[in-house]
Amino acid sequence: MQVPFTGGCACGAIRYRCTAAPRYMGNCHCRDCQQATGGGYFAGVLVMADEFELLQGEPRWYERTADRGHTMRRGFCADCGSPLFLINGINDKVRLMYAGSLDDPSWYAPSRDIYVASAQPWDLMHADLPKFDGMPER
Repeated sequence: MQVPFTGGCACGAIRYRCTAAPRYMGNCHCRDCQQATGGGYFAGVLVMADEFELLQGEPRWYERTADRGHTMRRGFCADCGSPLFLINGINDKVRLMYAGSLDDPSWYAPSRDIYVASAQPWDLMHADLPKFDGMPER
């Protein structure tokens, strides 16, 4: 993995750069993430907000209340529909990128699976990753 790393949407209208290595990478299997990705889970890459820079374009936002009552803001491209990043209202000092939006997603290495109680039976998780039914306590 090279730092800085970059990503963007499928059509190229939105581009971003992260100036530091990720602080966390993990898979979320909650129902909200399943609907947002159209798949079994959200593969998330977390950086601090001041390490994230929007280079080009403006995302469209979808907001939803999370199970703990805070707002989840998901940014996506209005032209091609690509999901790009997430701002979790419980901590607006971080940004979560969708691993699939990275220019080189091959270095994505999740450290755990969360919300596995909501995982679909066809979602085959990596056996070696720690599993949590919900959000683990810090």
